[in-house]
Amino acid sequence: MKGRFDEGGVRIGRDGLQLYEQSGYGRPGRDGLSLSPVEALYLVHRGRIMLPDQSFESLLERFSADGHFLRTYLVYRDLRERGYVVQTGPHDFRVFRRGQKPGSGQSQYMVRVLSERDPIEFDRLVAEATSTANMRKSHLLAVVDDEDELTYYEVKLPILAEREPIPLEGEAQARRYGWAIIAGDGTGSGLEQAGFGTRLDDRRLKLAPVEALYLLEGGRLSLEEGGGSVEDYRTEVNTIDAEAPEKTAVYAHLRDRGYVPRTGYKFGHHYRVYVLGRTHSEMLVHALPGGASLPMSVISRSVRLAHSVKKKMLFGCQHSEGIFYVEFARIKL
Repeated sequence: MKGRFDEGGVRIGRDGLQLYEQSGYGRPGRDGLSLSPVEALYLVHRGRIMLPDQSFESLLERFSADGHFLRTYLVYRDLRERGYVVQTGPHDFRVFRRGQKPGSGQSQYMVRVLSERDPIEFDRLVAEATSTANMRKSHLLAVVDDEDELTYYEVKLPILAEREPIPLEGEAQARRYGWAIIAGDGTGSGLEQAGFGTRLDDRRLKLAPVEALYLLEGGRLSLEEGGGSVEDYRTEVNTIDAEAPEKTAVYAHLRDRGYVPRTGYKFGHHYRVYVLGRTHSEMLVHALPGGASLPMSVISRSVRLAHSVKKKMLFGCQHSEGIFYVEFARIKL
C-alpha cells in the first residue's frame, strides 16, 4: 500500500481501511485512513506500507523533529509486538485489551511515555490518573531508559480504608527538652499501646516531633509549665526539619484514618505504615508538598525497594483538595 504525507502524519487511500478493520491501525475517513507518525513508521518497518522516495531512516529523521518521538515509537512498537492494539491519545496511547480493537472492544490502559530523566510532576500526574480512573481504565507510565529498555508502572490513586479509631486514655502530660518531648507518667496514658513513641525507660516515652504535634493539636497531650505553646513548638520543628509541614500533614491524615505511621528512615522514606495490632508494615509513604516533582529515577528506586520488602509504595501529596496518595507499582504486560 502506498501513502502520502498529510497534516503531520500519513494518509493511505481506501485500500488502507483494511489495516483499521483487521488490526486497528489509524483513523478511518471517507477517502481513506489517517496514520499517526508512530503508526506510519511501524508499518513501514513491517513492510505493510510504503511512501515514495522514503525509507525507514528518512521517515525517522523527519518525525524526530519532535524530540519525544523516538521513545514514543519504541513504546508503540513494544506494545504492538506484545499483541495489543494501540491508538494515540488522550495522553500518549490508548491500549486495548488483547484480542480487542476499536469498534468492537474496550481500551484497558491509558499510557504516558517518559524517559528515565523526566521529572514526575505530581499535580499533573494526579489530574491524568484521575481522568483515567473516571474512564475506568488503568493509568500506566512507560519509561524508556538510556539503553532503550522499557519499564511499565501502574499508577493508582488509592483511597485508604478507614480503620477503627485508635483509643487513647485521656490526656497525657509531657515535658519539653528542646525539640524533644517526653511523656513521663509511666504508661504514657495509653500512647504506647496506640503506637506512639519510643520507650526511653520504664517511666518515660519519647515522642517523635510529628507524633507530639499530632497529639498536642488534638488535645491528647499537654506540656508542663514552661514548655511553651503548640505554635512555638511547631515553629521549632519547622526550623529543624524543612520537610515538616508536609510530613505532619500526611502523618495526621494517616492517623485520622486509623493507621500507625512510624519512621521509614531505614527505607529512605518518611513512614512505614502499620495497621494497629499487626507486626509488619503494609506501606511505605513519602510526603510531598503541593506542586512537587521528583525524577523518575528516584521513583524507580523507591518502587524497587518497596517491592523487595513486600510493601506498597505511596507518595502522600498535599493538594488544594486535601491529601492524595499516589501508588506506583511495576508491572509486566
